Amino acid sequence: MIAADPHLYKTASVAALAAAWCLSGVALAAEAEAPREIVVTGKGLAESPATPAYGVQEIGRERLGSAASGRIEDVLSSAAGFQQFRRSDSRSSNPSAQGVTLRALGGNATSRTLVLLDGVPMADPMFGYIPLSAIAPERLASVRVTRGGGAGAFGAGAVAGTIELTSADARTLGLFSGAALADDRGETELSGTFAPRVGQGFAQVSGRWDRGQGFWMTSLAQRVPASVRARYESWSTSARLVEPLGSELELQLHGLAFEDNRTLRFAGGTTGTQGQDGSIRLVGRGAWEFDALAYVQKRDFNNVVISSTSFRKTLDQRRTPSTGIGGKLELRPPLGDSHVLRLGADWRNAKGHLEEDAYSAVTGLITARRQAGGNNSDLGLFLEDDWTLGPLVLTGGFRADRWTVHGGFFHEESAAGVVTTDSRFADRSGWDTSLRGGAVWHAGSGWSLRAAGYSGLRLPTLNELYRPFVVFPVTTRANAALINEKLIGFEGGIDFAPSDQVRISLTAFDNKVNHAVANVTIAANLRERRNVDAVHAQGFELSTNLRFGQLGFDGSLAVTNARVEASGISAPLDGKRPAQTPKIAASATLSWHPRERWLLAATLRHTGAQFEDDLETDLLPPATTLDAYAEMPLAGPFSLVLRAENLTDTDVVTRNQAGSIDLGTPRTLWAGVKVRLGN
Repeated sequence: MIAADPHLYKTASVAALAAAWCLSGVALAAEAEAPREIVVTGKGLAESPATPAYGVQEIGRERLGSAASGRIEDVLSSAAGFQQFRRSDSRSSNPSAQGVTLRALGGNATSRTLVLLDGVPMADPMFGYIPLSAIAPERLASVRVTRGGGAGAFGAGAVAGTIELTSADARTLGLFSGAALADDRGETELSGTFAPRVGQGFAQVSGRWDRGQGFWMTSLAQRVPASVRARYESWSTSARLVEPLGSELELQLHGLAFEDNRTLRFAGGTTGTQGQDGSIRLVGRGAWEFDALAYVQKRDFNNVVISSTSFRKTLDQRRTPSTGIGGKLELRPPLGDSHVLRLGADWRNAKGHLEEDAYSAVTGLITARRQAGGNNSDLGLFLEDDWTLGPLVLTGGFRADRWTVHGGFFHEESAAGVVTTDSRFADRSGWDTSLRGGAVWHAGSGWSLRAAGYSGLRLPTLNELYRPFVVFPVTTRANAALINEKLIGFEGGIDFAPSDQVRISLTAFDNKVNHAVANVTIAANLRERRNVDAVHAQGFELSTNLRFGQLGFDGSLAVTNARVEASGISAPLDGKRPAQTPKIAASATLSWHPRERWLLAATLRHTGAQFEDDLETDLLPPATTLDAYAEMPLAGPFSLVLRAENLTDTDVVTRNQAGSIDLGTPRTLWAGVKVRLGN
């Protein structure tokens, strides 16, 4: 079905022509030489020498494999300033609330951070959320978090930063690896990966299945007969092929399919997502380095809203199918050792619509049928250069985006089929530019000083433009007149890394998102997405990675003063903190390797108080949790795994709607086995 999409043919053809042009250039420039060893990485081009100028944090394989929950959002929370829109993890939240951001630049559920998996944007084409349950940490080699606006490939989605996920290769995964665990509620987690050598490259096939009855999101005092546990079931499967096409060219194919179904709060309150992604990538590492990529995404979402008074179905968002297609071409001309020049183009197109039925909370009968949707696209042209002058590295980049918003509509009929609303919204398009620049000075003895400034751009998502939603009893309207968000920011920092065992990084920043899209209260139980003047965040971030023999310590701290700047009809928000953004977030992990294949770790995490809503009416209290992880060898390739989530059984309030409260994961104890065969 995917192959039948004409846009996919167009994207694949453009990528193939671009790759052929690059290959011909490489062939003409190459000189005859002796055969050399072929190294297969499965990665993109090497990072530039100026990458540290933008405040980078790396998360390694060990931390990826030792999260107490086994979920990617748990891993990412160790990065200073990372947050989801809500505190719930991907087992007990509405998927459409899984927007991720950095630096407290939130305020609604859309991601303001660009998330890439092997170079491919992962945000849902319709909503902008990240399908967290489909990203299995055990399949990854590393995570790199870069804060601040982006001007390179796909930079139009990086107003708060970029999170780059890199898949593990065959050597890291082993021929076969897997795990089977169960918790004290009878929930299970099964995963397995087969990664054989194929020719001079490798293949990888992975699967994961999570299921459980879930926990009580509602406290005992607020439960009613309709209350149910947060039941969940999700699966994902991934296939990857990496093969060299000569000594300087590498082919990478990747496919991902997933489905996730959850029940939230009340019987019948179901929500689910599914998707199929595919990508093809050619990476050239010759004199003219290049990275050519094309991808396609098919996604769908469904959601049933249950009244908290009558406990009847009030809204059935039956289908929200969407398609995302895109690609990029990046070139690096050979300009000598002192310059790394990157130039290229990327393109993204998102198309989606919703089909939903509204029901009376009293009679249970359909009152309205609605459809809405549209199409967004962005063509970006980018250029960036890094110039190394001894211990000083300078960098500067420019990006121009041609964006379009078109085909938007909203259609509503009564239960009898009478058309009550039929709106067609005007098409819009334009050009926007982004800049970034920075410098890093390696002062010696492991000390580095850095500074950077940047601007950025984000288009409103189809969800923000056209799809209303309900978190009963509050309805939030869409707004087809939303304009683009634009970031202006700067930062400075100090890094101390005298060895691989010690790295300490401190960054101070000032970031401002003008025309930020927020959910603005306009009446009792009624909100609308609107552009406020700005969301302005100032603060500092501290990260530490220390290794002392068998002991390790990884810590992060983000202290952010974020304020909404608003005037006119949104003036009541002026000076208030954006919804769902804490002032303080901290994480500390202490690990111990007493001997080979042994790992004991404990993670203490604190999230400061935050407000549920834009008017600071309902408070979510601060929460401090303790997690633990233990891995010990058994016979042969098998290891015993013990995990503990929220060991102190702290009440983590994830929603507070006028005193109606949802809670996060309680104390949960896991036990199981891991296995790894081959190198």
